[in-house]
Amino acid sequence: MVGVSFGIVNYAILALYLIGVLGIGMGLTRRQKTSDDYFLAGRNMPWIIVGMSMFASMTSAISYMGMPGTAVKEDISILAGYYLSPVVAPFVILLFYPLYRKLNVTTSYEYIFRRYGESARYGVSGLFLLARLGWLGAVIYAPALVLSVMTGMSLYLAILILGVVATAYTVAGGLKAVVLTDALQFVVLVVGAVFVAVSLSRNVAGGVPGIVRTAASSGHLFNLRFTFFEACVLAFGVSYFFSFMQDYGCDQVAVQRLLAAKSFGGMARATLFNSMVDVFMFSLLAFIGLGLFAYYQQVPAGGVSGDKLLPHYIISALPTGISGLSIAGIFVAAIASGGAGIHSMSTVLVNDFVRPLTGKELPGAKAVLLGRFLTGTIGVLGTGMAFYVSSIEQILKASNMILGLFNGPILALFLLGVLTTRTHFRGWLCGAGAGIALTVAIMNVPIAGQRIHWAFYMPFSVLVSGAVGYAASLVLAGPHVDVELTLWRLLRRS
Repeated sequence: MVGVSFGIVNYAILALYLIGVLGIGMGLTRRQKTSDDYFLAGRNMPWIIVGMSMFASMTSAISYMGMPGTAVKEDISILAGYYLSPVVAPFVILLFYPLYRKLNVTTSYEYIFRRYGESARYGVSGLFLLARLGWLGAVIYAPALVLSVMTGMSLYLAILILGVVATAYTVAGGLKAVVLTDALQFVVLVVGAVFVAVSLSRNVAGGVPGIVRTAASSGHLFNLRFTFFEACVLAFGVSYFFSFMQDYGCDQVAVQRLLAAKSFGGMARATLFNSMVDVFMFSLLAFIGLGLFAYYQQVPAGGVSGDKLLPHYIISALPTGISGLSIAGIFVAAIASGGAGIHSMSTVLVNDFVRPLTGKELPGAKAVLLGRFLTGTIGVLGTGMAFYVSSIEQILKASNMILGLFNGPILALFLLGVLTTRTHFRGWLCGAGAGIALTVAIMNVPIAGQRIHWAFYMPFSVLVSGAVGYAASLVLAGPHVDVELTLWRLLRRS
């Protein structure tokens, strides 16, 4: 790989930025007095900050680098999925948020406990931990890849450094530090993406029209053909409809931020804001991917390819200072998103395992101390997972493979709980087993010599888990469930 010089000024900007972010976490250490302070930022965050944090924590460096990398390697069909974000937002606002507010929960899985019972909460919380542990590995790996490209440092050493920094920052500051840093890095990510897009428009022959012509002539725009074996518009549309419903409606990483808002209206506004930002930012990132493809048709990439092209372009083509800030944005995206995942996982462990298993409500100081210990432990495990993710070629593919395996059954359980009165936990277990088995099969078993594209993992998992789970609930005897906690009963009483 051809080396590029990052420069003293850029290193200084990166160092100051990272020190500032760590300072936010350390500065809030002594303010974490109660479990609500540490896990939910006191439930009084402004909706605009929550919306920024929601986007930043769910997007991270995975999509910031992975979206352009996918556009270069395949095409921008994936963008069709992100255009559905504003369509999904009203569904999750109406289906899930009223129930969370009514029950005053700390985690979304407390709803599962009330609806299905204790065993169900352990099962779905366990799947969340497995899914997010794999995702956390991808979150740490993505900026480590940038650091490796930028400095020539060993990728494994870069993973270790990023994992330690993300964990230390999160242990200290709790959710408020994570949310405030998310909002800061949201601004930096947007500004950095705009600078990269403008730079590519100027550096590619023919400007924006030239970029579009190059992409069209090489088949890198939208693929309107339907196939199970390659990227296409319909595949990503269906996949991301389910993915966004899971992310915004059920996943603790997003739900925890929404529960920190002051009111139900704040939750709704934050979600709608996030959905509109999705459309803007991923359109911009898709354009950047096409621009990188066109640019590196004209300029030798020196052996750099795929997800490494964006950081390589930033440090080789952007002005000093701007490149440092853009790289810093990727780093802080990873730290903030990694912190979001680590913190949400520790929240689930405390609220959905430790408290019910011990039968005790921990005093505020002890709950915070336990949360910090578990946060550090999860950070170590997530860093280890990043070493595995580094063996998978595409960041977005790695993330979706891991999340698609476990998130499908989780979403199916929530939807069956909200929309049906007949489903019980034993039936869902049958569905979850079938959904996970099918997903593993289509990941590993070729059909006519070809593998199913990763965009289909989540839809297959949701549909099979839901259909088999509902059918099994009708056939098998199951434990008592609280059918009052369905959407229909809630609407009838309101």
